Amino acid sequence: MRKILVLLAAFLGGMFVYYAFVSPGALAPDAKPRLGGSLTSGPVFTANDVARSADLSADEMNNIDIYQRANPATVNITSVEYTQNFWLEVVPREGAGSGFLIHEDGLVLTNNHVLSADGSQVEVTLMDQSRYRAKVLARDPENDLALMKIEAGRKLPFLKLGDSDTLRVGQKVLAIGNPFSLGGTLTTGIVSALGRSLPSGRDTVLEDVIQTDAAINPGNSGGPLLDSHGDVIGINTAIYGAGGNIGIGFAMPISRAKAMLEVYQERGEFVRPWLGLRSHFVNPELARYLELPEDGGYLVVEAVRGGSGALAGIRGASSWLQVGNYRVPWGGDFITGVDGRPVNSSDVLKRVMAKKRVGDRVRFDILREGRKLQVDIPLREAPRR
Repeated sequence: MRKILVLLAAFLGGMFVYYAFVSPGALAPDAKPRLGGSLTSGPVFTANDVARSADLSADEMNNIDIYQRANPATVNITSVEYTQNFWLEVVPREGAGSGFLIHEDGLVLTNNHVLSADGSQVEVTLMDQSRYRAKVLARDPENDLALMKIEAGRKLPFLKLGDSDTLRVGQKVLAIGNPFSLGGTLTTGIVSALGRSLPSGRDTVLEDVIQTDAAINPGNSGGPLLDSHGDVIGINTAIYGAGGNIGIGFAMPISRAKAMLEVYQERGEFVRPWLGLRSHFVNPELARYLELPEDGGYLVVEAVRGGSGALAGIRGASSWLQVGNYRVPWGGDFITGVDGRPVNSSDVLKRVMAKKRVGDRVRFDILREGRKLQVDIPLREAPRR
């Protein structure tokens, strides 16, 4: 009997331990699960059974394809310029930007402002981190362009130049460069506007540039702006404001670079044609007030001695008029047309001259002392700086 009671007590004790500790939910169904217990009855996340990299959209695949082809031809550029500090000590100042190869033998296009003033210490780094000293072959400060060459001793990947004259607002563009020294960065966007004028900060204005919302930041300067075929249609040049990207960037149309390259190929150097004229654009409203042709035009302020315009007989102003808040040059020729194009905006002359070479001619329709004239001007070489 005593053995039976002992066995019964052991059985009841075991049942109590089970329900109290092993299976607490049986005695307390509302109790919270202990730390480390199961939180859900199934998996804690959901994933596809098959990787979907093959299901990328056509636009994504286009981005990937262009990047894989264009990135190896995009380079990082550093230049060193020696300046004096406050204590007149000579110190090096390093600049950085981007560029891209346009020929397998090492020709590189970039912005002129990426390079030091004399271009004597410029280094190009390729995607594989190999570095080469670059020789500056040609510079076009008016369009912020520069051509360099590196000697790599091997054939290099390069980009094809597209057509910037047929661009349309809204079409897709891609930018590749080294923003903030982050090499091989791709951004995408659209052509936001065409024909913009951009003060360059060097007493000049960059005319007819491309505006884009593709992210462009410090370090992108000189890199390629590509179309959806992977052809270069612009050279990333500037951003709006002094900070980082705010969705307003600018690129120099590749047509300007083509003109520079053609001149260099023909002459072994780049020289710019020179009109030697200073002029003041007169809008239609002011033209009516001054009793000039209503479409507007350029009042010539000065025909610089020795310039193409002065040698062709173009006359500058002899006095100034005060018209409201404006001082207007008076007494010189009034240009109403350039190569048959009416002067209905301030950038007509610069757009025409951007495509001219030394030895070409430009035709002016002018109004002089009430008489209409046409003047044919042979373009001379600009003075060397």
